[in-house]
Amino acid sequence: MTKVTGKNKERIALRQVDKFAERRAQLAASALQTLSELGYARTSLRDIAQNSEFSHGVLHYYFSDKVDLIIQSVKQYKAECVKRYDEIVATARTAIELKHGFSAALARTLHDDASMHRLWYDLRNQSLFEESFRADVLEIDESLQRMIWRIVSQYAELASAPLSVSSSTAYAIFDGLFQQALFRQLAGDSDAGRQLQESVESIIDYLIVELEIGERLSS
Repeated sequence: MTKVTGKNKERIALRQVDKFAERRAQLAASALQTLSELGYARTSLRDIAQNSEFSHGVLHYYFSDKVDLIIQSVKQYKAECVKRYDEIVATARTAIELKHGFSAALARTLHDDASMHRLWYDLRNQSLFEESFRADVLEIDESLQRMIWRIVSQYAELASAPLSVSSSTAYAIFDGLFQQALFRQLAGDSDAGRQLQESVESIIDYLIVELEIGERLSS
């Protein structure tokens, strides 16, 4: 009989953990569309099971409740969003290229993934009332703030100009613009994406030029 050593047991345990995490990721991805269509309040694990190829029992095995599943789904989606914007930061060679790439990506995701973003804002609003998942929502929100700061900081560097705002202020500005545009998009405004793109390009310039003007006036 083959003897299982301590190291072998540890490797087996790690593989089992990896498989469990991989399965959770697969289930969360498959459930995202149903979640985004129904929203937080109107969705249960049973609803998700009825709209997917997975049984209610399978979902309940991998997720303790619907909050666990929703958090996992939104975390995965937002992580993919962050990667897309980080690619824009990494490949842009000029400030203009970065500005256009950033604003175009926002307009594109507003059009293509409106229901996904609606789910995120729904979840963030619910966290004001439900403390059980507030920490997870804050973690996602902070990752988005860091993403925006990388974009704005790189834009300032490429433009050879200093920034006049903090990380939290920059995030609040662009998040507010996007949320307003999302509301208009969901209300049927076909021009919401173009207006968002124009606003983003105007604001990102203002965040830099404002400080330069102030410096000239005080010198």
